[in-house]
Amino acid sequence: MAASRTDRLTESLRNLQAGATDIEASAIVSVDGLIIASALPAGSEEDRVSAMSAAMLSLGERIAIELGRGSLEQVYIKGDKGYVILMAIGEEAVLTALARHNAKLGLVFLEMRRAVDTLNTLL
Repeated sequence: MAASRTDRLTESLRNLQAGATDIEASAIVSVDGLIIASALPAGSEEDRVSAMSAAMLSLGERIAIELGRGSLEQVYIKGDKGYVILMAIGEEAVLTALARHNAKLGLVFLEMRRAVDTLNTLL
């Protein structure tokens, strides 16, 4: 039996996390704030993660435009327990990743860009 689109997207998220072990969790969210696929830890509130991701991406895009920084590539937030990193997937979705506090960000960004390229073909 062929895998569903959601299964393929979830598998891509798992591959992302396997390729960059500093990524603890990830999700694909629509720009409307709805979860498309996720590889979040048990007990995570997918609705909250998706709504906040969409809001942050929208705000980041507006800031980049208003301040003349060009088109948005990524938004990241650093907290004392790690990072939240957002990257747009085309015009309709965002890839959200949660990374460890000591993550090698260059590798995380590289793996996320690769994942975005793959996810663009699946969405």
